Amino acid sequence: MVEKVNSKEQLNICLDIIHNGFITVADEFGLTKNNCPNHTAFMSIEKLKKQYENGTDMFMYNHNGAYVGYFSLSDNGECVELNNLSVLPEYRHLGIGKEMVEYAKDYAINNTNAKRITIGIIEDNTVLKNWYEMLGFIHKGTKQFDSLPFTVGFMELPL
Repeated sequence: MVEKVNSKEQLNICLDIIHNGFITVADEFGLTKNNCPNHTAFMSIEKLKKQYENGTDMFMYNHNGAYVGYFSLSDNGECVELNNLSVLPEYRHLGIGKEMVEYAKDYAINNTNAKRITIGIIEDNTVLKNWYEMLGFIHKGTKQFDSLPFTVGFMELPL
């Protein structure tokens, strides 16, 4: 069940899910604090607190009393950006990620004026790209950032 984060006290739980959910991706693609300090696997609590204070909508997934998933939504007017969607490795392949994306879509439709949800992923992560495409996301292009050792792929889900 998806629950909205409603206090700063919950941010340490969120950060733990983010770190543990994204470290598998960092390991798979050889990302470290040295070669990619801004990767989500190495996010600081200060960055998460700043997002919370700036009004980013944050959500956790409660599975039988344990928080095992996380994502956030940033309303940018015409689009909502879906960020940091992660599920703890031991809870993957149970449909939790899909349920969180469906919740994000419903939330965006009912609480914003957005026409689409956008995401950015590691372009070479074909398993993740295929998963998002299965959920209705459309690949919109790529961009190489000087600060990242990988190409970012952009996808969107029409609302």
